Amino acid sequence: MLQLISVACLWLAAGVSAECSRALLKNATDQYVSAQSSGQIATFKGLATNLTYTENEKSLDIKTGVLSQPIKLDQNLSIHDTTLCATFTQLIAANTEHPYVIGTRMLFTDDKITAIESIVTDQGDWLFNATGYLHWTSLENWDPIPEDKRDSREVIKAAGDAYFDRFHNVSVNVPYGTPCARLEGGAYTDSSGTGGNTCNLGVPSNTTVTKRRYVIDEEMGVVDIYLGFPGLDRSVGDEPMPDSHMFRVEEGKIRYIHTLSSCVNPGCGLNTTIIPTQRRRVRLTRGF
Repeated sequence: MLQLISVACLWLAAGVSAECSRALLKNATDQYVSAQSSGQIATFKGLATNLTYTENEKSLDIKTGVLSQPIKLDQNLSIHDTTLCATFTQLIAANTEHPYVIGTRMLFTDDKITAIESIVTDQGDWLFNATGYLHWTSLENWDPIPEDKRDSREVIKAAGDAYFDRFHNVSVNVPYGTPCARLEGGAYTDSSGTGGNTCNLGVPSNTTVTKRRYVIDEEMGVVDIYLGFPGLDRSVGDEPMPDSHMFRVEEGKIRYIHTLSSCVNPGCGLNTTIIPTQRRRVRLTRGF
């Protein structure tokens, strides 16, 4: 009997150790924002020796990526998943010579950062407009959800999943709230401030997204989903493009959606008037 109790205790301890403290995760996102602002990677502590670093799903040396460049940031927003030991940070740099909107997912093992996955968007990406992204984000409320009104992580995750399940199954009911607003690249679905359900303005009906990866923060009522989005860049057919969708869920209903989508070619093969400037980013090649 004592042996069974000991085994059970060990199992519980292992389960607890798999989680991360919010303080640890918040400290890491604070350091990440600081490192990106300064371009000084050396100030970013807690990186594992076996760190994997990617930009737009392509492996890079962290010392040569966008994180090594100082960027003047206008806004940052982070969520922290203590269950999966993961974080997501949205960075907006609009008032700078080279505007960016960046989404970064970090994964932790044994309190060390083992993976940094960034989706780096700039001129030429899907509907890119950092000024618009900053403007509309600044008008939204991303404060923590009052404790007595928080949804479970299962409810939050299900809301985001329903959105993408609807892409290939029109019978899926997506829990859009009223109001609800979607921000894509800089384009906003409720720019007139109607306060209506403007998220339900049409989504694909025959598309299956790939490789869903989650960061869920119950305190913020947010799930961010990383995925591959087939058909987004028409110039490369159905090749899945790096994509992030961040959902704010309030009382089981989607309130905000923020998207970041990277393209191989400027304008995602749709808008030939978009001229890329100061391209420094690694672009995907065929075979993603």
